[in-house]
Amino acid sequence: MRLLDLLKPHLISMELVETKRTSGIREVASLLKSDPRVKDFEKFYQDILSREREEATCLGFDVALPHARTESVTDMVLAVGRSTKGVFFENSNQTAKLLFVVGTPKRMATDYLRLVGTIARLLKSEAIRSSLLSAQTAEEFAEILSAAELKL
Repeated sequence: MRLLDLLKPHLISMELVETKRTSGIREVASLLKSDPRVKDFEKFYQDILSREREEATCLGFDVALPHARTESVTDMVLAVGRSTKGVFFENSNQTAKLLFVVGTPKRMATDYLRLVGTIARLLKSEAIRSSLLSAQTAEEFAEILSAAELKL
């Protein structure tokens, strides 16, 4: 599964309100609340927080990747939030301006690892991060990531 298959403009929040880890993750995850692939939103959110408690998901470079392998989704899901103020992840003492929330069924471990790896590789690029932070619309944000993924 490719990033561009999952990344839809209606699943991108261009300006997060929340500035704390759990509420910021919830704000981004809530973009998936009415997604038919999410069977149980509260369980999905709790699974993400549980994974976050095990190991911080901040990658550095103002990026966080809260994710979970969970039976609360029927297929892989992705939502993204951008914050100019930053969301503080106290468990790693880092602030993230880009949050990528990923959920996947446990049976899709290979696809999950591939997607998380793709996101991490793309966001190591300062040029890509800068472009994402300056994108004017969710459509432009999605285009930037899709074009970058095609170059991998």
